[in-house]
Amino acid sequence: MDAKSNAKMIQRTMLRLLPVQVLFAIIVTINGIVSTYFASNYVGVDAMSAVGLYGPINMLIGACSTVLVGGAAFLAGKYVGQNDHAKVKNIFTLDIVLSVALSIIFTLLLLVMGIFSLTSFFTRDEVIQPIFNIYLIGNAVGILPFIIGNQLTIFLSMENKQRLSVIASVGYIVANLILNVLFVQKLHMEALGLALASALGMWVFCFIEAIYFILGKSYYKYDYKSLDLTEFKNIVSCGFPGAETNIYQTLRGIAVNKMLLAFVGSAGVSAFAAANNLMGLFWAIPAGMIAVSRLLISVATGEEDRQTLIDVMRTMFYRYIPIMMVFVVGIIACAEPFTKLFFKDPSAPVYGYTVMGFRILPLCMCFSILCMHYVCYAHALEKHVILHIMTALDGVICVVAFTALLIKPLGMASVYIANVLNGVVVTLTFVIYSITQIKRIPRNMADVMAMPDDFGASDDERMDISVKSIEEVTSVAEQVQEFCKKRGVDKRRSYLAGLSMEEMAGNIVEHGFTKDKKTHSVDIRVVHKDDDVILRLKDDCVPFDPRERQKITENDDPTKNMGIRMIFKVASDVQYQNILGLNFLTIKV
Repeated sequence: MDAKSNAKMIQRTMLRLLPVQVLFAIIVTINGIVSTYFASNYVGVDAMSAVGLYGPINMLIGACSTVLVGGAAFLAGKYVGQNDHAKVKNIFTLDIVLSVALSIIFTLLLLVMGIFSLTSFFTRDEVIQPIFNIYLIGNAVGILPFIIGNQLTIFLSMENKQRLSVIASVGYIVANLILNVLFVQKLHMEALGLALASALGMWVFCFIEAIYFILGKSYYKYDYKSLDLTEFKNIVSCGFPGAETNIYQTLRGIAVNKMLLAFVGSAGVSAFAAANNLMGLFWAIPAGMIAVSRLLISVATGEEDRQTLIDVMRTMFYRYIPIMMVFVVGIIACAEPFTKLFFKDPSAPVYGYTVMGFRILPLCMCFSILCMHYVCYAHALEKHVILHIMTALDGVICVVAFTALLIKPLGMASVYIANVLNGVVVTLTFVIYSITQIKRIPRNMADVMAMPDDFGASDDERMDISVKSIEEVTSVAEQVQEFCKKRGVDKRRSYLAGLSMEEMAGNIVEHGFTKDKKTHSVDIRVVHKDDDVILRLKDDCVPFDPRERQKITENDDPTKNMGIRMIFKVASDVQYQNILGLNFLTIKV
């Protein structure tokens, strides 16, 4: 196969999905941004401190939700790659059950903390603590839809139904703004109004997404009767590395807030909250990037598709990072206008602290994209040592250590600079790890990734072909037969393998390439391993399931759809999935 063809297909897919995934990630940050705006403009600086103090708690809830999201997404993608539909359905069911249980636990925890004022660990300020207690009670209302909504979003993405999540996202944003105006600006409900507005808005988001699954239209279906709890451990073990950084960041947030209160004062906490919350809007871009990459990496891992893993990382370097650099420059240039959204007086210390944040914090964003992708890849290939080292450094050690070291001489600037130094250290860590693994300076992307030589089918065990036109289809059968013969496959299976691939490739080109004006290609892979001949076709055309076509034509004129009929007669197994807008057809001969 032309390696560039597969790379272009992966690149197109990643860039096509990116805007929607960024929008999903924005939803997580909308609460902080809107709450910060209404708190600073309609409630006061003390309410701003309450929003800042809630940040680590929100991070912890998000981290636990991410364990389920990451674990379920990874396992579902892996089982889809292995064509195991029963396990895919069980993962979805178990994920929903665990999400409901987790939501109940956090809802009760926040209510108890708020009602009985068990928040002295976060602050002992007699003014801020009561406000913080009320803010916790209001936020408790939205825990269930927040966690469930995160799960449904990932499964909608895997079914290529991102449009529903876009609608849900718009519904949430509109509801959140309207309710803030009503509760905070009009009814003067202050901290309780801030929290209830986003909590009730999240119910709107979750309901819109859930309709698709409730009506039974989804591929992923809830089936309590088939629930297998043995997968619980796998979901947690697979999802924890992705959430480990978030858990560390919870500890980091608590530690940094305490240092700011001790050395800078409440103005430092308010400024950091304002800068962080608005920056969350832009952090949604790296979050959306890794959300797309995570799904592709999980499927590629299940298929042991070495080339796709490399192409995902290349797209990250050559497309994602340049995109992010443009936003970084824009954020730095708009530091003062962004600050004026929250604080109007340029002479106030909180104003200068916030401007400083918008000028320094963006510098760590490109480093973060690199680190998140490498952590995701290390998780997929079970590189546990470097995975845990990087998450610990990135999550808590570097930022807390650099802040503690610099806060006395530099004050507020120390927190921002510490985040940038964190990115530098973590990036150097995985570069050094790669060098120690391959024992030389990396020469290509596979070297940078320190990809194991035994991962996936070897070059001798596989053949890749790229088909871009109907003229190229005619040579497919001959190439496949020749490969099979060289591998010692018997003449009959070699012939049937070549004929099957030519038939299906031709069908895709004839019907899929003509449905729109976009450029398409068919990625064909033939693998001979352990005496199995596995044929796989991947394309980015409109969804087409030959199994459904075969069922429809069973009683039709036998002269119609002869190619599809023939394939189902000679193949020992035929599996089809549409994942992230890509068609995957796997045939065993």
